[in-house]
Amino acid sequence: MTDERIDDGTLRDELNVFGFSDTEIDTYLAILEQGETTVRTVAEAADVTQRAVYNIAERLEDRNLVVVNDHASPTTIRALPPQEAIDALSGRLESITPTLESRFNETEPQTPEIQIIKARETAVKRLRKGISEAEHEVLVAVPGHSYDDIEPELRDAVDRGVLVFLLVGGMADIDADELGLAETAAVVRSWSESLPFMYAADDEAAMIGHSGILSGTHVDKEAVTVTQDNLAGAIVGLYFGAYWPAATEVHVREPGDLPRTFEWFRHSVLEAVLHRREGAELEAVVKTDEGPEIAGRVSQVRQAFVEPSTNDYTLETSLYLETDAGEVSVGGPGSFIEEYEGKVVTLRPIDE
Repeated sequence: MTDERIDDGTLRDELNVFGFSDTEIDTYLAILEQGETTVRTVAEAADVTQRAVYNIAERLEDRNLVVVNDHASPTTIRALPPQEAIDALSGRLESITPTLESRFNETEPQTPEIQIIKARETAVKRLRKGISEAEHEVLVAVPGHSYDDIEPELRDAVDRGVLVFLLVGGMADIDADELGLAETAAVVRSWSESLPFMYAADDEAAMIGHSGILSGTHVDKEAVTVTQDNLAGAIVGLYFGAYWPAATEVHVREPGDLPRTFEWFRHSVLEAVLHRREGAELEAVVKTDEGPEIAGRVSQVRQAFVEPSTNDYTLETSLYLETDAGEVSVGGPGSFIEEYEGKVVTLRPIDE
């Protein structure tokens, strides 16, 4: 049987955690070592006064750690078996757990998590995890040699209905059919030059770093992960504002079936532009935070997800609807130029 005893310093630290003062620890350890003994003997062993031993012994007895025989003369103190004492402490903790649980309000951390990643294995693991946990959208930019590392996760995301934008760097020519891109992304672009490795999931979690970290050959390269919407949003803006426009479009999926309701605004914009490119007329019903639903024919789609881009300024992503009150513009969460901020969008075809 392995001896799992710890040193005295660690023992004292652990007892401190349970609320023991240093004097209480000295006294309790002295009692343990003496067995059943007198107050005077404990006082001498622990180097405390006899009055202090009486007071501490009462507190230890309340915790079911010792028994004070004050009917004896002189008074003696007997330590209970440690396992019995620990069981008593554990029982007390377990007894209050349901009450503590009922008062516990589980919330997301308010302080954003920022972590430096230095190892290829960790970066790939984080990337796979981010794709696997996404509920609405994933933006990914990776060097071509790393595509196989995340292909299964991208395929699963598409199967779940997640909107995937994929940017592949360091490759001038990509065969979409050979790589099976129709099953792993909604839109794919490539760039012959090297570009930073990055991903963003649902505008909440993101990572960005030197592409060399994914090759494992650049040991001095790093990536940074963030889990806060404002910081992740900055990476989304860099992705769509700087690198996406400079890349070449190599795959765009077919438009999906309508009618359909979208809880992710960029998804509704992409679907609208794909249908309008084929000549379809659409009606949209938009739920907003500003008041009642907005409904009308889709008159314009402003975007730069697919060619040709139709926005007037970088990152403009909006729907224009012809309503009874005239043409209105709707942007996604956080928009400030459009007249309305759309939350949920339902698209349906207009029968001519």
